[in-house]
Amino acid sequence: MSTISRPMKFFARLFSDQGLTKKAYLNAVTVVLDYGAALVVGFVLTPLVVAGLGNYFYGMWQILNRLIGYITPVSGRPGYALKAKLANVQISSDYVQKRRDVSSTIIIWILFLPLLVIIGGTVSWFVPLWVHAPVAYFWIVRCVAALLVVNLIVDTLSSIPQAALQGENLGYKRMGMSVMLVFLGGGLTWLALYLKMGIIGIASAAVITTLVTGLFYAWVVRSYAPWFGVEKPYWADIKQMLGLSWWFMGWNLVTSLLLASDVVVLGLLNSVDSVANYTLTKYVPETLIGVIVIVIFGIMPGLGGIIGSGDFERAIRLRSEINVYIWLVATTLGTASLIWNRVFINLWVGNEYYSGTLPNLLMIIAAMQLAFIRSDGNIIDLTLKLSQKVILGFVAVSISIGAASILVGFFHLGIAGLCLGIMGGRLVISIGYPLLINRFLNIRAARQSTAMLRPLLVTILLLGFATAWDKFAFFTVNRDFAGWVFFLTTASVTGILIFLILFYSGLSQLQRQVLINRVKTALVVPGL
Repeated sequence: MSTISRPMKFFARLFSDQGLTKKAYLNAVTVVLDYGAALVVGFVLTPLVVAGLGNYFYGMWQILNRLIGYITPVSGRPGYALKAKLANVQISSDYVQKRRDVSSTIIIWILFLPLLVIIGGTVSWFVPLWVHAPVAYFWIVRCVAALLVVNLIVDTLSSIPQAALQGENLGYKRMGMSVMLVFLGGGLTWLALYLKMGIIGIASAAVITTLVTGLFYAWVVRSYAPWFGVEKPYWADIKQMLGLSWWFMGWNLVTSLLLASDVVVLGLLNSVDSVANYTLTKYVPETLIGVIVIVIFGIMPGLGGIIGSGDFERAIRLRSEINVYIWLVATTLGTASLIWNRVFINLWVGNEYYSGTLPNLLMIIAAMQLAFIRSDGNIIDLTLKLSQKVILGFVAVSISIGAASILVGFFHLGIAGLCLGIMGGRLVISIGYPLLINRFLNIRAARQSTAMLRPLLVTILLLGFATAWDKFAFFTVNRDFAGWVFFLTTASVTGILIFLILFYSGLSQLQRQVLINRVKTALVVPGL
């Protein structure tokens, strides 16, 4: 009996949610499971989508997703405001007020809905002209764009229960179950391809998946946050939530431009076909480094509760740990991607889709830069002081789009020029956001800058080695099962070696001990 109860006791405590560290750990596990499922689905489906749609429509699908993403802020994105508000007042037991906040969020969605329909309809009608689609494809492009607008409308409403769950730091309660939604979406996409429904079928699959996801989160939040519901709000509640939504709407536009402007600029000023090469080459680095961003999203509500309580000393220590984690994982994945991305592309879809060593390096650096930007942006969200963040973001994306457009359209530097222009504009927020956080949390910038020198030097050396490897030591492997086994084995070993090099050469002894202690707190089960 004891041999059975002991393992059960171990797992029960391992997945207990006592304390912020345990909750952060569980949230991280949950989002990694979801993201891992998305990686598997994307890995399997992408070659099928490329083959099923062809280069032109695959590139068009990428462009339309980004263009419709530009109008996302018109929805008001009230779910973001609700998540930040609930995270900031996480310790409060005033459930009536929390229900008023939910009601205010729904009212804001209704207020923005007519504007979203008008602008979305206008964009859907004119988008074939903007992307220079052949006349025979006009109605196909319009239908796909309209379906993506419908998907945006559904997503904005269905994100409200998800935002409430995450704001209450209960995102881990969906663990495992939400993975099934990822596979559902992949299955619907495959079905659309199998039935030869083309790009319209894929867009329809996205709408159905979003609707089912919203219903799922409504069930989960009612199960684990019984207070969730509606309560007649006061005008002050609506006004406060509208004020937050306004700034989150601005930030959402900035985020859309940060994430989508590269594909749009390349498609409009270079060619639609070049978008396919670009998106496939950056698939691995952007997807792997994206793991960092979603983990940060998962653990941020816990930090929001600390900031909301005024415990700035603890918030400073946690932010430092987060930055160390981002650097360690991003540099490991980025360096490994730079070494092995060409081999992966060749195995996956064919070497003709690889964009080259310099573009590969620049894509990886841009992905690493974006990971830090989005982390700092999330921390600023938790302070509920968004105005300067949004203004700096608009300045940055304006410079990024302008510089990228000149380098691609006038100097014809292609993907390399695109990446340089995007990263150059992002420097505004790479510098500005840490300064805003330093001011809010009273952190001395000089001390922070000194701590960055050692990791920065190690990063430069490793990326330099990886670039030389990709340029001069590249070799091909057969596109068969043995080739995949060789790639996965050697890439994994490479990643582990890089991690160890970074851990022992890029971090101080104190930083290493802090990370080890944090892992022990999350994983070690006391009392056994």
